[in-house]
Amino acid sequence: MSNPLFTDWSNSEKGGLPPFSLFRAEHFAPAFEAAMAAQREELEAIASNPNAPDFANTVAALDASGRWLARVEMVFHTLNASLSSPALQEAQRGLAAPLAAHASWVAMHQGVFGRLEALMQPGAASQLDAEQRRLLERLHLEMVRAGARLAPQARERYAQIMQRLAELNTRFAQNVMADEGDYRLVLRSEEELAGLPAFARAVMCQAAAERGLAPEDHLVTLSRSHIVPFLTFSARRDLREQAWRAWVGRGERGGDTDNRDVAQEILRLRNEQARLHGEASFADYQLRDTMARTKGAVQQLLMRVWDASLQACARERTAVQGAALAHGFDGPVQAWDWRYYAEKVRQAQYALDEAELKPYFPLDAMVEAMFDCARRLFGLRFERRADWPVYHPDVVAYQVFDADGSHRAVFLHDNFARLGKRSGAWMNALAWHRINLGRQTPVILNTNNFAKGAPGSPTLLSLDDVRTLFHEFGHGLHGMLSETRYERLSGTQVLRDFVELPSQIMEHWIADPGVMRQHARHWQTGEPIPESFIERIRAAEQFNQGYETVRYTGSALVDLAIHSLEEEEAPDITSFERDTLDRLGLPADCGINHRLAHFQHLFCGDSYAAGYYVYLWAEVLDCDAFEAFKEAGDLFDAPTAARLRRHILASGNAVEPGEAFRAFRGRDAVIEPMLKGRGLLPA
Repeated sequence: MSNPLFTDWSNSEKGGLPPFSLFRAEHFAPAFEAAMAAQREELEAIASNPNAPDFANTVAALDASGRWLARVEMVFHTLNASLSSPALQEAQRGLAAPLAAHASWVAMHQGVFGRLEALMQPGAASQLDAEQRRLLERLHLEMVRAGARLAPQARERYAQIMQRLAELNTRFAQNVMADEGDYRLVLRSEEELAGLPAFARAVMCQAAAERGLAPEDHLVTLSRSHIVPFLTFSARRDLREQAWRAWVGRGERGGDTDNRDVAQEILRLRNEQARLHGEASFADYQLRDTMARTKGAVQQLLMRVWDASLQACARERTAVQGAALAHGFDGPVQAWDWRYYAEKVRQAQYALDEAELKPYFPLDAMVEAMFDCARRLFGLRFERRADWPVYHPDVVAYQVFDADGSHRAVFLHDNFARLGKRSGAWMNALAWHRINLGRQTPVILNTNNFAKGAPGSPTLLSLDDVRTLFHEFGHGLHGMLSETRYERLSGTQVLRDFVELPSQIMEHWIADPGVMRQHARHWQTGEPIPESFIERIRAAEQFNQGYETVRYTGSALVDLAIHSLEEEEAPDITSFERDTLDRLGLPADCGINHRLAHFQHLFCGDSYAAGYYVYLWAEVLDCDAFEAFKEAGDLFDAPTAARLRRHILASGNAVEPGEAFRAFRGRDAVIEPMLKGRGLLPA
């Protein structure tokens, strides 16, 4: 009992938050062992129940099983992603295979699966309501997809594959984190700092200070909030190239952190996994349980956007190359040049200078803008709770109240890049909403990696940063507003190509001039953002979208292609990536968002494997959904917001996603609003 992970903190007076300060790396192995044993007992009790299977003694009981294990897992994964240490990483490596073995044992338990099979027979579940039927169908399908129907020898091999994949996923993630943490580009002279605006210098100086460098040093890390401003503003072409090569070279530098062999083995095992299910490729297996359903549907969407984005990018290239020539560079623009000269085009064509804009987007004000939009749309109120436990001083805890004043959720906000934290932005839960066997309110976490401002100065965000802030908050709202009875159907646990709809639709509100006028104020003077700036921002909304869309779609096409292979052996990932992009005609001066050797979406787990397309699929949904607010004539129209909450945010996975979208929109989504929004429709 001295192990704090053996306690149940879910109903504590501290918002149901874990006592983070008490946890040590050595606590996790014994807690996991005990929690897994407890779930094994729960499943054996379900399977050995002498009564005929029914919803309560089988389906609801399965949904309620493993809650202690889930509680420990959520803490463990949160700390490893956001506050890692050598001891935690060692624990993560050691626990990857046992946890995967336990998950396979649960998912393939023949006694439990047999009871679900019985309930799936015609007429057996006739008395269930819609949500109960959905839970039964999802739990049954998940066991089928996890190998429960395989022959005994195949089930044994399947479990071995999943254990090895868990080890490899962990290794891949730790290798990327190591490459990002080890890189340092230190700028010491004015010559090396040439072109960098004050806001970029300030965050790089702060990063150097946090790592114990000299007061006059400026540090460029591989955090996106460092590398993108550096590539955008640095006048030193040689240093831009150096930083760009380090950024795109993560995971393939040789040595212990090289991910090429790791990814190759992951791909080989995924191919074997798919063949055990009778599928020709992992993409066929993975897409079977999505809205898209088939490789053909995904390929059709991606290629329509790819062809249009290449044309848009060609038009942009003319302007970028012209800007390079106007600024004294007469060679071909390379990948480390594009952002730099595109920024010159943006300043010339739209009179938009990021250095001028960022003072109007301090982080604290943008968080308040986010909360205000949630209040106006859904009646939510966020109250900061400094007395509740968090795992790092940067993390802020909020109690969330519904419109009637009742407790709705707990929201944790972790916004700053630091050592021991993986790159990117994400949402996760420390507790999901559910009612089954006792009400539990959600505990939701949003994580970003913004570059922290210097002491005494605010953290200033770019427009892209603000969109990221709102994007992750959309995921957070999906978790906080869930109304499902059953934990397995709660929040963001929906089909992968539906999960990005709530996040991406929230990005539209920060682009609204009314929201900007109210919340975008200069951090020093308090003056609202000038109308001329708002007009220029709106005029520039489609600027450089060809380039950005090429980068995203190229990554998605490589993902789909490599997971569509049917051969038993996986290819060399670097050669495959190069050959695929050459065949597609990727412009060398663009590059792609994620190269395979550091593509964490694909290789730190399988959620986005053969599924990176989902952001584009969801953009079709979100752009069409946002049109409903435009048609209502008010971006905060109460009836439309109520429909969005009821049919999209609250329903979780209790409703099939196509049905949920039609309930909100009155019809299926159409692609034109997305193409129009990106400027990809013919003029």
